[in-house]
Amino acid sequence: MVVVNQTNSKNQEGMLHPFRVLDLTEGGCTLAGKMMADLGAEVIKVEPPGGSLTRRIGPFWKSRIHPEFSLFWWAYNVGKQSITLDVRTADGSAILRRLVSTADFVLESFAPRTMQALGLGYEALSSINPRIISVSITPFGETGPQADYSWCDLTIWASGGPVFLTGDPTKPPVAISFMHQAALNAGAEAAAASMIAHYHRERTGQGQHIDVSAQEVAYWILTSWPEFWETEGVIPKRFGGPPRPSNEGARERRLIYPVKDGHVAFWVQGGRGATVDSTRAVLKWMEEDGKAAEWLLSFDWERDFDLRLMAPETLDAMENAFAEFLTTKTKAEISKRAIENRIMVGAMNTSAEVAEHPHLNERGAFQQVRHEDLEETVTYSSPAIRFSDGYMKLTMRPPHIGEQNIDVYCKELGLTIGNLTALKMSGAI
Repeated sequence: MVVVNQTNSKNQEGMLHPFRVLDLTEGGCTLAGKMMADLGAEVIKVEPPGGSLTRRIGPFWKSRIHPEFSLFWWAYNVGKQSITLDVRTADGSAILRRLVSTADFVLESFAPRTMQALGLGYEALSSINPRIISVSITPFGETGPQADYSWCDLTIWASGGPVFLTGDPTKPPVAISFMHQAALNAGAEAAAASMIAHYHRERTGQGQHIDVSAQEVAYWILTSWPEFWETEGVIPKRFGGPPRPSNEGARERRLIYPVKDGHVAFWVQGGRGATVDSTRAVLKWMEEDGKAAEWLLSFDWERDFDLRLMAPETLDAMENAFAEFLTTKTKAEISKRAIENRIMVGAMNTSAEVAEHPHLNERGAFQQVRHEDLEETVTYSSPAIRFSDGYMKLTMRPPHIGEQNIDVYCKELGLTIGNLTALKMSGAI
């Protein structure tokens, strides 16, 4: 595990050094700025006076319910700096314009057209700095008949389509997760789009505005699923949970199998290639343990495994045989065998199992960042990408509320302590 001892000094040089990001996002959208900080950009979190609303999201460090101890805030704002600024005030708006003159990216997740209403839309910002890349992350996009709908994470996933395909096919759809997954995905896409616009800017010198719709990101995640309707007139069905025939008689597949200490994802499959080889590898293991029925061993998995022609009872019997065998094994046993025999199976790990996973720890998937104010180190997820030649490490703990106010406002913009006091009194910072 990598240990990071640096305190909140300027980022060490990375691939995005010395580019500056002004991050006005909230919730899961803050992942965009975090990814850019991981790449070495100087990311300044612009928080409203009193601190970002994201700081109120739990859980909290050692159950200390306080805006400085939100683990959600820590996770997505590690490596950033912080200033407080109310851009809805005249003074705050004027200060942001000054900061834009030396910035490279502006990220925001206000309601559609809020920045334009404040005189901070892309046209206004680009008149100050033609190279600026401004990114708006909204639930349904900046334009369109649904742009101003109220939203929550579930409504984004539901309206985008993924919820319909999630869950047991005999029951209503279920939520993707319990928090912020739609916004996190939108934030990741915003970071990727920013890099594409950055490449264009480096070639042409011209910035641009990026409009990210969380709903469209959710739809895009479905990849090929919408094509079933477009090409065949078929609406795909949920296929999680235990196997059951649908009302139309089509056979639903078993994907989740209970084991001694949890569950694994596995698919009994025939035909040719890696899928049938995986099934045969498990069948061989069953044979070694004396738990493979003769009819399974003699079955022609390449020629006779045809879901269009097989009787549902035959497939049920197959899946039940594999299910009965897998319940005798642990996730660790199955994972070890999967590596040795190239079995296509995935253990469903708990959070504790992920944190202790030897493979992830061997690859440095976690880093410890020193919180000098707590006199402790805190374990964070490392950036998920490895570069052969490029700095990509967590360089400093998450910032306290307005921690860089003096550095940015006084040392950079030339304001005095008296100016800051007046701005604070007026509610601008």
